Amino acid sequence: MDLFEYQGKQFFRQYEIPTVAGGVATTVEQAVEVADDIGYPVAVKAQVQVGGRGKAGGIAVVNSAEEAREAAERILGMDIKSHTVNTLWIEKGADIDKEFYVSYTLDRSAKEDLGMLSREGGVEIETVADEDPDAIARIHINPVDGLTIEAAQDWVERAQLGVSADVQKQVTELIMQLYDAYIQGDAELAEINPLVVTNSGDVVALDAKVSLDEAAAVRHPEWENYEKPPILDERERMANDLGLQYVGLDGTVGVMANGAGLAMSTLDTVSQVGGAPANFLDIGGGAKADLVANALNVINSDDKVKSVFINIFGGITRGEEVAAGIVEGMSRVDLRVPVIVRLDGTNAEEGRIILDEAINADRFDGKLIRENTMLDAANRAVGIAEGKE
Repeated sequence: MDLFEYQGKQFFRQYEIPTVAGGVATTVEQAVEVADDIGYPVAVKAQVQVGGRGKAGGIAVVNSAEEAREAAERILGMDIKSHTVNTLWIEKGADIDKEFYVSYTLDRSAKEDLGMLSREGGVEIETVADEDPDAIARIHINPVDGLTIEAAQDWVERAQLGVSADVQKQVTELIMQLYDAYIQGDAELAEINPLVVTNSGDVVALDAKVSLDEAAAVRHPEWENYEKPPILDERERMANDLGLQYVGLDGTVGVMANGAGLAMSTLDTVSQVGGAPANFLDIGGGAKADLVANALNVINSDDKVKSVFINIFGGITRGEEVAAGIVEGMSRVDLRVPVIVRLDGTNAEEGRIILDEAINADRFDGKLIRENTMLDAANRAVGIAEGKE
């Protein structure tokens, strides 16, 4: 469950993490009223669950009611990466001296929590990782032991924030509080970007990005107060109605895989060979005909898609069952573009025979293609999507 910024700050305040005073508005009049109550200057901030809102013009610092009205009129209804702005967060303007970045998430490969602290805040952490990786101090935390004050102090020192001893102490206290929020609040991600030092020397969370583990909802009845965001992407709306795990992206290669990990690897492989994935779609452990048909219909509804890459690894579900489901599912869809299938795992050879029989019989007018490896399939899908085949 991803929270809006204002909800993330409500979440932070439960753990005594300092934030800036503010209020929510869904209309222009409400925005002006909240701004007047807070006192100028204020920041008018679009509430969307996507990055880059500042670059898109979704954040404005204003100094009067007239400016607040103009900003609210402009930002409400704005489209930011296919997300429509329906809610604003109006908060007191901050006199910023320095900006940092801090976050916690799970490093699955290390089986430990991963903390990242950077002296370069206010920009996307991916950009910092590419351009100045030494600016990020990392720490791995055994969740059984937790984050000790000694480890936190060492982590802050390694980050070389360039602040006074008093500010460094405040940062250390805040990252301890953020870790408590991450653990006790059952968060999958707790991120502050930027974490700011004001001109008066206070350390404050100026933004909040929080993703909660929905599997832990039984322990958190208070989560019912968090508004679930509307599904604004028509592809995602369709997938949600069909019970599919789908996230729309902006590329031209449709992706379908059985398992979230394999789906993510497939997206990475498509990108590595120079393509752009159009979506993330996890069809779960199997590939029954109904499921394949529903998934293909969702991908097929995206006009930008030029090819579809189905990447299946048979585990408990046997390869011949998966292949039969793919063939039957494809027969129920009016396909616009070629479908490239890679099938491996249990009884993969039997499954490949079924796919080859359908290909040799030209059941899908040449739109069914089989490749043996994930890399070959990705290259083929990208080549078709880019018009090279």
